[in-house]
Amino acid sequence: MIIDHKKYDLFGKSMVQNITIKAPFTFDFPITDNACFLYMLQGEMQYHRDEDRVNIPHKHALFLNCVQASKTISNLNAGSVNEIMIVNFHPDILKRVYDREMPFILQASERMVSNKSVEVLNNNFLIEKYIEGLLFYFQHPALVNDDILVLKLKEIILLLAQTPNARAVQTIFTQLFSPTTYTFKQIIEANLFAQLSIDALARLNNLSVSSFKREFARHYNDTPANYIKTKRLEKAAELLLLSTERIKDIAFSCGFNDLANFTKSFREKYQCTPGEFRLG
Repeated sequence: MIIDHKKYDLFGKSMVQNITIKAPFTFDFPITDNACFLYMLQGEMQYHRDEDRVNIPHKHALFLNCVQASKTISNLNAGSVNEIMIVNFHPDILKRVYDREMPFILQASERMVSNKSVEVLNNNFLIEKYIEGLLFYFQHPALVNDDILVLKLKEIILLLAQTPNARAVQTIFTQLFSPTTYTFKQIIEANLFAQLSIDALARLNNLSVSSFKREFARHYNDTPANYIKTKRLEKAAELLLLSTERIKDIAFSCGFNDLANFTKSFREKYQCTPGEFRLG
């Protein structure tokens, strides 16, 4: 049940909202053409991703592309009161605000092949202070105008660019401006040699780990761990014969982050060390 809902519009579209809602609730976002930043001021919520529910506790946030992501949040703890601050990012408004040059985080650079459309942001002091600033304007509505809202929009984009999640945020923004849907196999093949965990690969596909493993088996008739390690070792063997790179550099470029583990895995597959393999 919604207890209170306040919002400010910028150029005719919702920009920032402050919602107080009593659990239990399940809320499905309407299909929209924007990205959303949801910050838990009070209580907690669960974001529904595939068959999982990802918990978003107090002072944590969720950033998502509302076009492609799953759009359900909930809290089933009856009686608890939850307060959420939402900032919306509309592509046309962002282009209007940054009429000369988009900031780096809104630009498509060397884009990771990914369908990623959601990111959880942990507690961040600067973002916490930003949210306190928004609360001040909800308490003093007479001070609010388009210039203030533009300033606050630019401020949160600057802060997001400084978080450890900046790369994921940039990927999600890129999907907002240039929607592209990759197949499961395109994402796997493009990231075979990146130093990514199974969990990270699952997130690139907007899947839980269990669903990712089932989908992987359907496409490759193998486990992710075995298939990826095999492909990385085959690539390393090829580079050992065709290049003069150091063995350590080859290991890292093929996705191994530990030379000892690479050597052990290589010996298990080829019955010799990388150095012996190179010498023939």
